[in-house]
Amino acid sequence: MAVSSDERRRRRGRLPNLEVLGRLRWPVLGRLGFHTWGDERSRSRGPGVEFADVREYQFGEDARLIDWNLTARSDRIFVRESHPDRGLDAWLIVDSSASLDWGTALTLKREAALEMAAAASSLIARRGSRVGAIVFDAQVRRTLPPIAGRTGRLHLVGHLQSELASPPPRAATALAGALRHALKLVQRRSLLIVITDFLAAGGWQRPMAMLGHRHEVVAVRMVDPTELAIPDIGVVTFEDPESGEQLQVDTSDVRLRARFRLAAAEQSRRISSDLRRAHVTELIITTEQPFLPQLIEYLRRRTVELQRGRGAPVP
Repeated sequence: MAVSSDERRRRRGRLPNLEVLGRLRWPVLGRLGFHTWGDERSRSRGPGVEFADVREYQFGEDARLIDWNLTARSDRIFVRESHPDRGLDAWLIVDSSASLDWGTALTLKREAALEMAAAASSLIARRGSRVGAIVFDAQVRRTLPPIAGRTGRLHLVGHLQSELASPPPRAATALAGALRHALKLVQRRSLLIVITDFLAAGGWQRPMAMLGHRHEVVAVRMVDPTELAIPDIGVVTFEDPESGEQLQVDTSDVRLRARFRLAAAEQSRRISSDLRRAHVTELIITTEQPFLPQLIEYLRRRTVELQRGRGAPVP
């Protein structure tokens, strides 16, 4: 059974206790930093702590930049170049469609999506970077430009909370349209975090691949356990939240449950495969477990991957 409407209203507005994230940060693979305030890696060169290269000293340059160890071993004077820390732009592409109004375990997928957006914006904004958002359901509902600082983050999360609380239309999820909108909107290389359950029509794979080529993209897939396996609860009437179509199913049928499990596993495998081909990192969040431990485990594993220089998507 889905979480009741009374329980849903009680939970409305709940946000995660972000203090438990401590000193963790959102791991970024590429050099995406470009604006002045922040501590992410950048492509530019200048005063900084991360070594970039050495070159021959030019008259009039700051003597503090001289690499004395290399200069002592040469007949010329060399200066050390570094990559300065910069802030990056991050975009949250958040699904608010009717299919997120489902949850049979600890929470609704919609609530988990809001928790994910709040936690990601906190982790990124606390490092001096800017965070914006694109909210979509059957169409792009709202675009919030990137903004920095604690006040900006609270403003962003408040708007997301309001948008996700609004009744979604009974219409198909426009994931492909939202990704195409992001392609046109986000010109500078950025971090994109797509938060959705991927219960959408096909056609999103190509714009996702184009985004994965231009930007650093993480796909956060919201999953409920009953979407992978139907429990044996007798005769049940299922309703598509986006079309309103109803179907009566006898869940005590062993063969039906087996066919559903195989079809769901194949769909999940296909989504993961499409994301890998698009060079997108996948993070699966299930309503079966508390949200924050899942995020913290991902952040720790992803950080280890990046420190080892592998940068491969974390399964």
